[in-house]
Amino acid sequence: MRNTARWAAALGLTAAAVCGPLTGAAVAAPDAAPSSLYAPSALVLTTGHGNEAATATAERAVTLSCAPTASGTHPAAAQACAELRGVGGDFDALKAQSDVMCTKIYDPVVVTVQGVWQGKRVSYERTFANSCLKEAVTGGVFSF
Repeated sequence: MRNTARWAAALGLTAAAVCGPLTGAAVAAPDAAPSSLYAPSALVLTTGHGNEAATATAERAVTLSCAPTASGTHPAAAQACAELRGVGGDFDALKAQSDVMCTKIYDPVVVTVQGVWQGKRVSYERTFANSCLKEAVTGGVFSF
């Protein structure tokens, strides 16, 4: 009987050394599945006056998330998300409205976007000659 107890103790120590301690609780494997059905979309949009983002004075910044629903600090998040979905998240594809008339006063406005759109990294910068042209091209996306 004594040999059996020693044998069981030795077997238990060997198993603990090879497999790790047996605690009765299952060790969870890393979760390989995404935590959401939607690809992440979280953006920070800024506007400011200047010729380029590096030297412009940032005047406004908002957050925008479009999945699963429109949210963030953007005042018209639903409209902005709809416009971005319409162009597949391509900010260069935002087109100017044809019925807008703007002055030719040069007062440059720069817009920037940093973040993730449907799981892909986004970094965008564009300078417009003035605020009117910015509004005409970007619609609700940069209306804040």
